Amino acid sequence: MKELTDAELVTLIDKAIMKFRGNGDELENAIGAFMLGRKMGWRPLFLIHSPKSIKKYEAILSIDFREVMPEVGPKAKNSVAWKVAQTVTNFWKLVKGETPNVKTDDWKHI
Repeated sequence: MKELTDAELVTLIDKAIMKFRGNGDELENAIGAFMLGRKMGWRPLFLIHSPKSIKKYEAILSIDFREVMPEVGPKAKNSVAWKVAQTVTNFWKLVKGETPNVKTDDWKHI
């Protein structure tokens, strides 16, 4: 994983803002997910957002989250979703929603 410098981070976000056309909420969500993921890691982030949303956010920002975020960041330990993920045997089935009766009301709490 390549950690972005502060200048690279600002440039990436500025480029995404300038080229974006569409619903501003989607741009804000993409930037917010990216900023949160930098400290949580891409694995916990993929649990909080649907695969469709992750793909949309990556397209808006023109990045692959797995290339610019740690797999698991220091804030992951506070994520309910990440704690639950530690109890299952297949992370990707959990991401895809194929693990029954796992998600709780506080799934997105960090």
